[in-house]
Amino acid sequence: MPQTFGTIDECVDATLARVGRRVVLGLPLGIGKPNLLANEFYRRALGDPSLELTILTALSLTRPRARSDLERRLLEPIVERVFADYPELEYVQAAKRGALPPNVEVIEFYFEPGAWLGVERAQQDYLAANYTHVGRDFLARGANVIAQNVAKRGSGGELQLSFGSNPDVIVDLLPEIDAARAAGRELVLIGAVHPRMPFMFGAACVSPERFDFLIDHPGYDYELFGPPNLPLRTVDHAIAMHVSALVRDGGTLQIGIGELGDALVYALLLRHQQNAAWRAALEALGGVATESAPFGTGLYACTEMLVDQMLDLLRAGILRRHVYDSLPLTRLLASGRIGERFDAGILEALADAGVGPRLDAAGFESLRRFGVFRAETRYRDGRIRSPDGEWISADLGDAAARRALAAGCLGRELKGGVVAHSAFFLGPRGFYAKLREMPERELRRIDMCGVGFVNQLLGDDHELRRLQRRDARFVNTAMMVTLLGAAVSDTLADGRVVSGVGGQYNFVAMAHALPGARAVICARATREAAGRLTSNIVWNYAQATIPRHLRDIVVTEYGVADLRGATDAEVIARLLDIADSRFQQPLLAAAKTAGKLPRDYRIADAHRHNTPARLEATFAAPREAGLFSDYPFGTDLTREEILLSKALQALSAASATRTGRLRVLASALRHPADPGMRHALERMGLAAPRGWRERLAQRLVALALRRLNGRTAATDRETP
Repeated sequence: MPQTFGTIDECVDATLARVGRRVVLGLPLGIGKPNLLANEFYRRALGDPSLELTILTALSLTRPRARSDLERRLLEPIVERVFADYPELEYVQAAKRGALPPNVEVIEFYFEPGAWLGVERAQQDYLAANYTHVGRDFLARGANVIAQNVAKRGSGGELQLSFGSNPDVIVDLLPEIDAARAAGRELVLIGAVHPRMPFMFGAACVSPERFDFLIDHPGYDYELFGPPNLPLRTVDHAIAMHVSALVRDGGTLQIGIGELGDALVYALLLRHQQNAAWRAALEALGGVATESAPFGTGLYACTEMLVDQMLDLLRAGILRRHVYDSLPLTRLLASGRIGERFDAGILEALADAGVGPRLDAAGFESLRRFGVFRAETRYRDGRIRSPDGEWISADLGDAAARRALAAGCLGRELKGGVVAHSAFFLGPRGFYAKLREMPERELRRIDMCGVGFVNQLLGDDHELRRLQRRDARFVNTAMMVTLLGAAVSDTLADGRVVSGVGGQYNFVAMAHALPGARAVICARATREAAGRLTSNIVWNYAQATIPRHLRDIVVTEYGVADLRGATDAEVIARLLDIADSRFQQPLLAAAKTAGKLPRDYRIADAHRHNTPARLEATFAAPREAGLFSDYPFGTDLTREEILLSKALQALSAASATRTGRLRVLASALRHPADPGMRHALERMGLAAPRGWRERLAQRLVALALRRLNGRTAATDRETP
């Protein structure tokens, strides 16, 4: 059993006594990171220059911070309410100030998107790595301490532990740790028990004996990082609608991080629960209903990140195709010879699938575990004991034995299947609460496992993975797509990293390797920054995350471009069809100049009206019917906060240029606040302004609210 400590100080002391003055600390991404422990290691290094500390990690999350006074007034109460007592990572704060001491190094393989663009040292110390290679790279860089949050529960007087949110890297690392230790390498594995970490099953369950040290004290309890749901805009809903028509019933689903994944779940729910409304909305968008029926068989999720909304798919009966950790059963399910409910024919089918024919103890136990044999049956010396005491030969090749087994020992339906394999999760606080409160029988249908299983086909169970992941749709997001089909998802042209590669390459590679699978790259057609609108479909770009020879399907709000097997000219033409019409002609000219399109090529009329105005008009009717709201899955924000957020974002965009700022100021000074804005102004602390700065701030907020939808957006009503 691990040595258990009641204080973090004692654990750090014991660790340093084991590994010495050079600590290479491996931490998981996201909420699996034991912040308090990480902070103590950092403080030790800060106070002792002889202690060398390298932190290997990713996605070091921080509370949102305001960039202006108005943003601060809106943001601070939300942050205090939502993030409560979440402890900040001290190495992150120091790194952003440029104040890391010389004896501390922080290497991340995936950034909080956009958070580190202006931090030179972070950019220099970024590790470009596929998610599946991270464990290998951690050990290669000398990791000698690996620590993460764990969940704890007791059963039958025995301590049970789970990696909870983050089995992603550690599950794949455990055999490597064993091998390294056998070779004489000193490695310390620390588990920090977190009272609010959901106890997850599958590969996430871990024996306490795997840990050297365990920190367990009720005082080390704090809010897990729980970012609120982001609003889903028209563009997000439009992209998701197009993608939802590509998802095949009975297939496999993977979705990436962010609003587009949330929007896709909403579109799938709409397709399943309100199919007529879904079809009408898709037709209005000009989409093609490649797959259009409600989900009869259901989906299986094999997804790097388990998103909050996956639970909505589970509750709605969409996420219900079970997979089983048994190659013979999976072969039979894939061929259609059996279903989840079965009859006596399963015994002969199993023999044909390579089981037996004479069962040994392990073969019998596997079949009993999955419900083929009743739970009351027993095995001994080549025979199976039925619940009524009869001993029957365990020879599936013997017809008489099969008849006797079917009569007295056979189950009725498969058991122990899972509907989702996932490597990590991150989401709103309510998501964690749902997982903690979910009945164990339901929770066991979600197998939290290593990223090596989810993100690739390689492994001794290669055939099992291929059969489970039938008709897969791997859906991910890119920042930009080039007209030749390359996807830019993580890095700017000058080399600065926005986020990271993560598992995107792996999912694209799997889509090309699996029969019936497709890789779907989603990209918003345009972006606006510093008052300048640009296209996200570009002729060329200095960086690429997915090379063009792996192009497959690209989706924007204006439609779907199927690029698989297409020539360069066909790829360019199809991407032009889903580009924003304000940028189509310059892109077309660039392609012609390069000789990649005929000089007389013309974009078809049907695709020459790709504009935000047309998109908004398309969604007007379904929104009147209550569909496609900004927060279909709820939010931690109040009504006033939602309105203020929209209003201030629009104000910020209007003020992005010097001319825009002057116009905004002039307009704000001309119009005082309306009485109907009282609640919104109170929320901003501006109902009774003091001094000219607050009076100006009040006018700016009033202007922003007035401009929202062309009218006063904040009425005198109570917040929910």
